Amino acid sequence: MTRHDAEQLLKKHVKNERMLNHCYAAEAVMRSLAGRFGEDVEKWGLAGLLHDIDIEITDADLSRHCLEAQKILTAEGIDPETVEAVVMHNEAVTGGRKRETRFQHALAAAETITGLIVATTLVYPDKKLASVKAKSVVKRMKEKAFAASVNRDIILECEVIGIPLNEFAELSIAAMLGISDRLGL
Repeated sequence: MTRHDAEQLLKKHVKNERMLNHCYAAEAVMRSLAGRFGEDVEKWGLAGLLHDIDIEITDADLSRHCLEAQKILTAEGIDPETVEAVVMHNEAVTGGRKRETRFQHALAAAETITGLIVATTLVYPDKKLASVKAKSVVKRMKEKAFAASVNRDIILECEVIGIPLNEFAELSIAAMLGISDRLGL
């Protein structure tokens, strides 16, 4: 599936602009991670772009989120490893299975850190991603009340794949800066 086709598929199922931006941000971070690890940039980017394709269908119900995505992506011919990474980013539907592969950990950590980075950006006076530094994101990680819905343990899976938190925050901010106009940040 081409990136254009994937974006059209995403837009068929996701209408909320904020949610679309979250998917674009996850795609950017996943592309950057793939480049860092020498992985398939298109494949990893596609996983980031499509990871929340069923969020509106399931009304963000974590007991169902990703099960519909699995059906949609499988029907579209997306490779099984990518579909599995998408499913595994929400372990609530995996029947107790845990993320195992670098791809799975990367997707979970990447899509989660984007929320913390956006929240950090929005507390800056200029609300510009270019103003955000990795140390600010790391500091916000320790403030449990800040962006309380962001699961810090999932972000820390970056360390499972060999990237220290500060470096992961830098990589993620830089990736998102590449699409800051699209994100409105």
